[in-house]
Amino acid sequence: MLSRYSKTRQALIAVAVFILLITFYFSVKIYNEMHKAFSLTETQNIVFSRGSNIRTLARQLIEKDLLDDKTYFLLWGKLQRQTTRLQAGEYQLTPGLSLAGLLDNMVAGEVIQYNLSLIEGFTFRQILKTIQKSPVLTIELKGLSDNAIMKRLGHEGEHPEGRFYPDTYYISRGETDIDLLTRAYDAMQIVLADEWSQRAEGLPYKTPYEALVMASIVEKESAIAEERPLIAGLFVNRLRINMRLQTDPTVIYGIKNYDGNIRFRDLRKDTPYNTYTRSGLPPTPIALPGREAIHATLHPDNTKYLYFVAYSDGSGRHVFSTNLKDHEKAVDEYQRKKR
Repeated sequence: MLSRYSKTRQALIAVAVFILLITFYFSVKIYNEMHKAFSLTETQNIVFSRGSNIRTLARQLIEKDLLDDKTYFLLWGKLQRQTTRLQAGEYQLTPGLSLAGLLDNMVAGEVIQYNLSLIEGFTFRQILKTIQKSPVLTIELKGLSDNAIMKRLGHEGEHPEGRFYPDTYYISRGETDIDLLTRAYDAMQIVLADEWSQRAEGLPYKTPYEALVMASIVEKESAIAEERPLIAGLFVNRLRINMRLQTDPTVIYGIKNYDGNIRFRDLRKDTPYNTYTRSGLPPTPIALPGREAIHATLHPDNTKYLYFVAYSDGSGRHVFSTNLKDHEKAVDEYQRKKR
């Protein structure tokens, strides 16, 4: 006959086995539910905003008829320690993806990425327009002055022109224009520092910023990549003999409400950016220079050219001259006859 102790022991074992069976049953059920593929026939997107939590996500999935009961979903997230590790952004829900796979993607931050290009030769205001047209970025700088924008970026007192590296950037929904401009600013700092550290000897630039100013001019004056070192060398020659740069893009930059036509009176009207009336470099860059323009500026061709004029065929190529007489002939042949 079993003792009371033995009966109690058997009862406890039975309860433990029952609990284990129940636990096993629900573990398998939760696992299967979490790894069951979504009933999707085509890809959908879901946006997990900053400040949201796993309960917010559960409601979104229920609204999309991709989750029936949030209990298992919330329990899985807690057991996997994922509830506080979900990263904000836009995610793809693809046929074959499961709830567990979605949570894994969100912990890893595998958000949908979009391309946004900042173009060489664009001005700061032009890149702002490009950024503000993005349907993906959150815009926080619209309507602010240049000074206010630079302050928000942590660079108070700096002129924004030329400070941002032109490139194609991968962005995700929820990022801000501040995030993107910060990346572009940092990228320009890295590129400029790298090119400055390897610059040719004897250049007439005291600081990397002066080289950046010149690189922006080279960028605007050179439509053909192979001409950039030649144009950069020509401008170096002008600086060395204290000859004015006399470059139209700087004049244009200094014209308020430029209408697309530069006139003789514009060349005579003095502004800080008129390199026909003032010697040396303008006070700031006039556009975003790309790496090729920066490299050419810091590795210019050793040339004797002082003048250049564009061909009239629209190719973007130039005729280069070492003296004013030859330059005037080139102007007569390629520009005045055209007019």
